[in-house]
Amino acid sequence: MLPWKRVFRPLAALLLATVVAVVPAATAEAAAPSSGWNDYSCKPSAAHPRPVVLVHGTFGNAVDNWLALAPYLEDRGYCVFSLDYGQLPGVPLFYGLGPIATSAEQLHSFVDKVLAATGAAKADIVGHSQGGMMPRYYLKFLGGADKVNALVGIAPDNHGTTLDGLTNLLPYFPGAQDLLSAATPGLADQAVGSEFLAKLNAGGDTVPGVHYTVIATKYDEVATPYRSQFLSGSDVHNVLLQDLCVVDFSEHVAIGLTDRIAFHEVANALDPGHATATNCASVFS
Repeated sequence: MLPWKRVFRPLAALLLATVVAVVPAATAEAAAPSSGWNDYSCKPSAAHPRPVVLVHGTFGNAVDNWLALAPYLEDRGYCVFSLDYGQLPGVPLFYGLGPIATSAEQLHSFVDKVLAATGAAKADIVGHSQGGMMPRYYLKFLGGADKVNALVGIAPDNHGTTLDGLTNLLPYFPGAQDLLSAATPGLADQAVGSEFLAKLNAGGDTVPGVHYTVIATKYDEVATPYRSQFLSGSDVHNVLLQDLCVVDFSEHVAIGLTDRIAFHEVANALDPGHATATNCASVFS
């Protein structure tokens, strides 16, 4: 075995372990649709005329990522749907690891399925981590802008991540980037400076006709630096949790899974005509 390979394998393990450590473990039941949402008989109301599609993050799945947010939105009268995407051959339970362009095609098909079932003209998308960034490819290159009203990204790695500096070590190990790309292309696509991100962000962050919201936390240890999550554009609302509630200490996982202040901002983004101020008291709303 070449010396660099002996060194790189621990590095690769460290990269994966860092991500896995902050993402909830998938379960054997995770691939099954929830009994609460993904109800294809649901018809959007006049108050909430668009179905909401939830898009999980790397190593996530259609259920575990949304055990709190999906019921939160259902209780407010939304038709809510979620999908699994980005599964690698021979890798069970964990999703969001495949090439992100391919995952965007899977989202394309799923949105079409939801619109056909609900009869709605457009959907709204809410995504966590990769799930907040990947839909931008669908909007920009796969015709999604005609089918999506709003994209809400919770801790999205819109401009790539350094994983708190760990990805900066890859150039020091010859062949390491190629090995990472071959083994887990979805991770390689998210590294700052990747070809995927260069294509995604070329010519501007947004496309006309879609309302964008980004919700970030300064304690994020995965999508780093946290300000790289924010978008630029004429129809963009960038939100930092700590500007709303200074004692909110949510990091990358908690902001998407349990943070009621983030959830309140999601609700505001989905229904801006009835938005209310978000503050520390929003955990009780």
